[in-house]
Amino acid sequence: MNNYPRVVIAGIRGGSGKTTLSLSLIAALRYKGLSVIPFKKGPDYIDAGWMAAVAGNPCYNLDPFLIPEKQKIVESFVSHFKGDIAVIEGNRGLYDGMDAEGSYSTAELAKLLRTPVILIVDCTKMTRTGAAVVLGCLKMDEEVMIKGIVLNQISGGRHDSVVRSSIEKYCSLPVLGAIPRLKSGLPERHMGLLPHQEHYDTENAILLMKEIARKYIDIDAVENIANSAEPLSIAVRTPPCSHPYQGGEFKGGCEIRNLKSEVRIGIIKDSAFQFYYPENLEELQNKGAEIMDINAIEDKELPDIDALYIGGGFPETNAIRLAENLKFKDSVRKAADRGLPIYAECGGLMFLGQAIIVDGREYSMVGIFPITFEMKKKPQAHGYTTIEVEKDNPFYPIGTELHGHEFHYSAVVESGAINEDVPAGEFYFAFKVKRGYGIKDKKDGICYKNVFAAYTHIHAYGAEDWVKGFINKAKEFKGHKFR
Repeated sequence: MNNYPRVVIAGIRGGSGKTTLSLSLIAALRYKGLSVIPFKKGPDYIDAGWMAAVAGNPCYNLDPFLIPEKQKIVESFVSHFKGDIAVIEGNRGLYDGMDAEGSYSTAELAKLLRTPVILIVDCTKMTRTGAAVVLGCLKMDEEVMIKGIVLNQISGGRHDSVVRSSIEKYCSLPVLGAIPRLKSGLPERHMGLLPHQEHYDTENAILLMKEIARKYIDIDAVENIANSAEPLSIAVRTPPCSHPYQGGEFKGGCEIRNLKSEVRIGIIKDSAFQFYYPENLEELQNKGAEIMDINAIEDKELPDIDALYIGGGFPETNAIRLAENLKFKDSVRKAADRGLPIYAECGGLMFLGQAIIVDGREYSMVGIFPITFEMKKKPQAHGYTTIEVEKDNPFYPIGTELHGHEFHYSAVVESGAINEDVPAGEFYFAFKVKRGYGIKDKKDGICYKNVFAAYTHIHAYGAEDWVKGFINKAKEFKGHKFR
């Protein structure tokens, strides 16, 4: 049995300051000499990337919708807790879920992991009403262990004093800090923050986060709350990985094992493609894959691999460089024609299409699929997805239901003939979208030979067939190479 010191950072709504608080606490706790393990609730790559960069440890996802089996969420938390303290950032408001019962909410995750909650309250144009808001959160579900409050967007000493006194009087909760109105130094793009890989000065941004916590937050009180978390007693299957994969390195993680790599899977990781759940890569390794990083902007051709994984990202901001790397695109296209298993999500889907139109200018991509995408000013899809696999494809059994998510500003503006009768060698959709949008007409998962691409992102813990299908196809392709 282990106490697993841990805390959930939650807000009263989206955009209330959860990420600023989470990053600041992680930076300050690390500065104290603690090994911080970050976790993120909700479909997110950018915030999670920043949390990993600040902590110096991978950030794992604990989303109850993406991972429907609750036991797996608890197991993931326990097996990845290889440090001194865990900071878990929620998403949206504390009780916001998919229905009136708050299914899949941050509150439900906090109860599942029996974790104390620190609630950040945006106090813009609000004083005593802040206490009413906090009191409502306390009464909404008394099983949720709200243990402290942080005030945000405070305009001065008097504002701080009135809100703080009201909350402590009516809610009997400690106010752990008050963050004034300030610029975080983290510019936003599409999904929220700019990816840390593209920030002009990540090191100084992290120092800024540490200073916010040092000046405005009672770090010792936060640590005490984390240490007060109830023990978790659970039998966890020891994962057979050597160390969690992150950015070409292995950091922290589980017990070292001697694993023989059976297949080699290439992962495109560069400034255009950055969105991968570390658990997805770990699971591929656990099943015998050697992971090889590939750069679609700088590399001239694909290396000798047995399968290729292209995650999401921002190919539109790198469109010129991707379009100019003709040899690499030709290498990918020829590999697809030879039957190389390729799995692509969102930005990866766009890369495998015919072209991307940005501000009226067209940039040619790989050209495997007869689809042209155009970047729009507003999101074209945003949220969780539910998928039914209705046609034969390289990776999933027919009839499988998947939980995923999509978020993109691109839209299909032109598509060639996609044959619903699935004749060999032509293009077809394997997914029926029951919740969400997909590529076209509630369809997603476009296929060509062993190439599969979708707007939907999945998490390996909620899609075991993905890992099995990927490894099996890689083995099959490797076997054909030596015949």
